[in-house]
Amino acid sequence: MSRFLDNAAKIFEAAESASRSGHSLSDMTILISPGGGIRMVVDSDWPLDSLQMHHGAQMAYRVSQQETTVLVEGRAGWQTCLLKTAKPDKVARLLLGSRSTYPVTESTASVDIRPALPPASY
Repeated sequence: MSRFLDNAAKIFEAAESASRSGHSLSDMTILISPGGGIRMVVDSDWPLDSLQMHHGAQMAYRVSQQETTVLVEGRAGWQTCLLKTAKPDKVARLLLGSRSTYPVTESTASVDIRPALPPASY
């Protein structure tokens, strides 16, 4: 995996972990310079590519949370990525809240269940 995508995955994992532990995420941009220096900018309303160019960053990642979704948007040269997931409490609500109802019918057909092979003898 490229360094760009590896960084995006690690940032996304950290954002998900913070969200799972109940922390509310601030919009944050992480800029990585060609020399590896890191600059963090909180609550910027600049587009990601503009902020990246303004600071001369090689890679830029924006972390945000929108109600039930955690997002990480990344940009490095012509490469872009978007990682996004629903917050765990939303997933739980979707899974537990949608109780499927299955009709139960009585069947009069008999089923003969026998092993396909005879039991091994010792």
